[in-house]
Amino acid sequence: MTDASKAIDFIQSLTVPEGPKAGKPIKLAKFQRDFIRGSLKRSTAVAVLSVGRGNGKSALSAGLALGALLGIWDRQPRREVLIAARTRDQARVAFDFAAGFAQSLPDELQAELTLRRNPRLEIEYSGDGGEHLLRVIASDSKNALGSAPTFVLMDERGHWPPDKGEDLEATLLSGLGKRNGRALIISTSASDDQHSFSQWIDEPPPGTFVQEHRPPPGLPADDLDSLLIANPGAKAGIGSSVSWLQAQANRAIARGGSALSSFRLYNRNERVSGERRDMLLSVDDWLSAEVTDLPPREGGAVVGVDLGGSASMSAVAIYWPNTGRLEAFGAFPSTPSLADRGARDGVRDRYVEMQDRGELVTLGERVVPAAPFLTKIMDTLDGSPVTCFTADRYRQAEFAEAMTAANLREPMVWRGQGFRDGAEDVERFRRAVFDGEVSASPSLLLRSAFADAVTVSDVAGNRKLAKARATGRIDAAAAAILAVAEGARRKARPVAPARAPVWT
Repeated sequence: MTDASKAIDFIQSLTVPEGPKAGKPIKLAKFQRDFIRGSLKRSTAVAVLSVGRGNGKSALSAGLALGALLGIWDRQPRREVLIAARTRDQARVAFDFAAGFAQSLPDELQAELTLRRNPRLEIEYSGDGGEHLLRVIASDSKNALGSAPTFVLMDERGHWPPDKGEDLEATLLSGLGKRNGRALIISTSASDDQHSFSQWIDEPPPGTFVQEHRPPPGLPADDLDSLLIANPGAKAGIGSSVSWLQAQANRAIARGGSALSSFRLYNRNERVSGERRDMLLSVDDWLSAEVTDLPPREGGAVVGVDLGGSASMSAVAIYWPNTGRLEAFGAFPSTPSLADRGARDGVRDRYVEMQDRGELVTLGERVVPAAPFLTKIMDTLDGSPVTCFTADRYRQAEFAEAMTAANLREPMVWRGQGFRDGAEDVERFRRAVFDGEVSASPSLLLRSAFADAVTVSDVAGNRKLAKARATGRIDAAAAAILAVAEGARRKARPVAPARAPVWT
């Protein structure tokens, strides 16, 4: 019998410790059995599971932790099982499941288990040679120093503090190497691609088994098929029911803001930020502005430009206030390559995909040259009249030189990026999006920019644009804010009526 078969038989011999099905035998769903088989292969050192909240991942992993303690498939002497989480209380969830499962064991096995809740959460097993221990640690690497675990469970890894989480993970994995142990890393999705939990999924090293239940991005929150992708336990009677998920989706859509973002992160298992209070726009706010049939280019265009340097992107957003049409593209220098930049920024092949979609170009060698970039903008406009350019006054001298070099004489509007100008521009942009005055084609460039765009508030509540993460690329969002805000100002100004000529 394989290790996975032993583990499946063991877990299904236990009873549910709590909830509506308390006291009934555990019946594993297909996705749970698949995870057990993948995680207990001889070639697997680390198994990663990403699934929506309420699908029994903590209970499943706690059952495996209890089986590892009892030596169901690994009979090493003095086994040590660690349950690690962000806080002690969070780790206690999996620990309580393990303690609850232990109560359904045969009496002779229960007699060999000692449960301790103070000062530490521990279960000691005195059978099979004795001195086997399951214990809980919080996300501080000092708690794991000197340990030599045979089995490790990292619960909700996608939401550990970045620095302490990285240190603890490294400590635990190095300890596993001493005894050829296994690690389970389980969580709902992290909020971005750069998080180490996302990296485990996107770029798994050799010896890693990955099982991810994440729907494609950009779908409505109440889309049933994608809800079931993120919640495979719903049809199997595990956790949340299908009707409950649909009701919560409708409520989240109605409330919007943080409620909708939290639902996408935890229940739909999407990689979006759950902290929405300071986000420029939520995912759904921006998706409401994406259309497949763009309005025409009518009237004068307002061109917002964000010039970058060697490390940052140069971006442009072109906005037609008369129709609400918005177009955007960005540029990177050719060195390093877009693939290398994507790897360095933790976004994999996203930049290459943007280039394939026509949303990103390469100009220059190490720095995007300003004058050719402005020429590229005029080529994109293809003769459409320009009302004005608008840009950050911080780069005013460089921009003016580029305008001269490109032989452009369009009017310029200089804006600051501080609280005075920035707060007004951010508010005008948000209002235009909410009022349906912005229409753009589905754009990976803009989606990525708004996913990384947050706002910083002063004591008076004014909000200026900032990055959500150090390597985030918000240049396209900055350009869009400049263009749309200036377009909104010009659209709001009254047009003086033309007077008939008076002959004298």
